[in-house]
Amino acid sequence: MKYMVEKFKKILIPIAIIIAGIFIAGAMIYVNQRKENTLSPQAAAQKAIDFINKNLLQQGTTASLVNVTEENGLYKLSLKIGDKEYTSYVSKDGKLLFPNEGINLEEKPAEKPTEKQEQKKLTCEDIKKSENPQLEAFVVSKCPFGLQMQRILNEIVKNIPSLAGNIRVEYIGAIENGKITSMHGDEEAQENLRQICLREEQQDKYWKYIDCHIKKGDIESCLTGAGVDKSKLDGCMNDNSRGIKYAKADFDLGGKYQVSGSPTLILEGEKVSEFDFGGRTAQAVKTLLCCGFQNLPDICSQKLTEEQAATGFSETYSQSSGSSGGSCK
Repeated sequence: MKYMVEKFKKILIPIAIIIAGIFIAGAMIYVNQRKENTLSPQAAAQKAIDFINKNLLQQGTTASLVNVTEENGLYKLSLKIGDKEYTSYVSKDGKLLFPNEGINLEEKPAEKPTEKQEQKKLTCEDIKKSENPQLEAFVVSKCPFGLQMQRILNEIVKNIPSLAGNIRVEYIGAIENGKITSMHGDEEAQENLRQICLREEQQDKYWKYIDCHIKKGDIESCLTGAGVDKSKLDGCMNDNSRGIKYAKADFDLGGKYQVSGSPTLILEGEKVSEFDFGGRTAQAVKTLLCCGFQNLPDICSQKLTEEQAATGFSETYSQSSGSSGGSCK
């Protein structure tokens, strides 16, 4: 009996060693395979960003990577589209993207929407017509893109003065405890109020002041150069029954149109985009405004600059580099 036991031991021990070896080898193969298929965080993130830009976003819109970290066995992506940030996840092998649900990056995506399927750009025929169309531009005075739009409108007024009556600059803000507020603080709020008072009570000085202010933001020299009655202006800005009342009308109107960014264009009560007509240029915005006329006046045939206007304070109308479009929110 003892002999038989010893004999079985001799047979079983090598078999156990072989089986253990198979399991160990299998585990090593599995681990190595996982390692071979795992991308670095940056590589997986870039693969996801490339896929999003190529297949999921409309032309002219791009996503950019802000940060990538590891979380729960996945790579967590912080990405930016326009001025908003979003969070998505991608598998470590870079094959699955999880915005809200998994997307197989290895499968051929559905065909991108045709131009007709994408949001339709406005044409002149789509614009609401009237005998005397009104273009309202909502801005804040320290926003680089608000200044860009004021520069464009000022260029139109300088070259085609008769269109000044069809253009009105409105301001974005709020009134809290009887005081005007703005998205970039009190200095901007006070400048908004200053420009509102000029627009309402010294209209003939408004564009002269804007023409100067958009260059350096030098308030005192611009008021003097435009020939502003400073006493009357101070009275408007310090008298709650005047300046605040004018400002509140702007803010209420912005609320009615659901304005959230500077600049926002409203033509005959409807939101419009200068980018449908060529971008942030004097020619594009002039064309947009002229599309609102029932009977096109001869002045609309005058061609203005097609250069993209400079953002922020600038001595020149255009700039060679930098963002040509955007908004402050």
